[in-house]
Amino acid sequence: MRLLYTLAWWLVLPLVLARLWLRGRQEPGYRQHWGERLGFYGRQPTPATDTIWLHAVSVGETRAAEPLIDALLAAWPACRIVLTHMTPTGRATGKSLFAKHGARLVQSYLPYDTGAMPASFIRHFAPRICILMETEVWPNLIHQCNRHGVPVVLANARLSQRSLGKAQRLGKLIADAARGITLVAAQTQDDADRVRQLGVQDVVVTGSIKFDVVVPEAALATGAWLRGAIGTRPVLLCASTREGEEQLILEALARASLPPDALLLIVPRHPQRFDEVEKMIAAHGLAVQRRSGLMQDDAVAAGTQVLLGDSMGEMFAYYAACDCAFVGGSLLPLGGQNLIEPAALGKPVLIGPHTFNFALVTDQAIAAGGAARVANADALMAQASALLQDPARLSSMGDKALAFANQHRGATPRTIAAIKPLLAA
Repeated sequence: MRLLYTLAWWLVLPLVLARLWLRGRQEPGYRQHWGERLGFYGRQPTPATDTIWLHAVSVGETRAAEPLIDALLAAWPACRIVLTHMTPTGRATGKSLFAKHGARLVQSYLPYDTGAMPASFIRHFAPRICILMETEVWPNLIHQCNRHGVPVVLANARLSQRSLGKAQRLGKLIADAARGITLVAAQTQDDADRVRQLGVQDVVVTGSIKFDVVVPEAALATGAWLRGAIGTRPVLLCASTREGEEQLILEALARASLPPDALLLIVPRHPQRFDEVEKMIAAHGLAVQRRSGLMQDDAVAAGTQVLLGDSMGEMFAYYAACDCAFVGGSLLPLGGQNLIEPAALGKPVLIGPHTFNFALVTDQAIAAGGAARVANADALMAQASALLQDPARLSSMGDKALAFANQHRGATPRTIAAIKPLLAA
């Protein structure tokens, strides 16, 4: 089965590269570092220092990995980390977050899962361990790690019932890959139970590392500046919105009874959609400004109805600047996004009906009183309007969100403890 999978990779590789080139028209980063994606690393010698390899696909996984990376470098001061990504935005986020570690952290794209390419990566970097974040299971990568004696850890692992069904339909391919995973550190007991159904032998429940993320002081400062530029107007943030959601939100806004001076702050999840969303806002007859157009001494114009968050790496700042946050990817059946970040900043959280990727943490936040589920975009606007016009309720819900986030900290040291035996040799 894996041989057929490998053959399929080689057959579709020209199409993959063509798609990469086309995506590069909007995101130039997709046209850079192709050698890394194809397993070419030149002849420079591998440093003598031991290497920990950690893979974080894109922005969300990279930010979630921050406390783990900091803890790994502290626990093993003689090691360096090679951090791999699949997207330019993930790589840019990693560069911003981990510049503080200097030469102890090296970034690269993950090579495509052809078999030969991950093998080339392993020979070049000689990692002592491979740590995959959250949901990444690559059959050839895992096979090559097993072949080269590199233990594989799936950290901060989550697996929804839907994803389990998809994996099981792939049969022996995923079953063999799962058996090749040395250790899974799962977010919840439900995640652990589903992972075991795939055939992983060693599974521990550590909780979600995302609760351990420390909000950078620089992000808080940017958030305070942005709030100052907005002024005293109530702010509803719609964060990490996905294609199709902005249209629903803007249509609902036209029917809503938000406070007349309220500002809607929309931050699309994917940067290639910034221009598209700006045109969509203008087509609804709404006055729009872009975050990228705000200079240090500028203010958001009093007549601006929508502020478009078109910057990278500032999500914490956007959360800090708002009064109430809706977390996108949940109005449509896309599985939702991480609501821990706004909760950690003490912001009331609104979430749509589709949160299957974060089911337990969403239910826990709702039960704690720090989040509320809305059925659709109209319900989102109605709930936001009620909150923004009730300061006592807004404050109480924010306090409960913060208490919820603080209560669930501690996954990082539990994950380090689980990994330690694998790095003891």
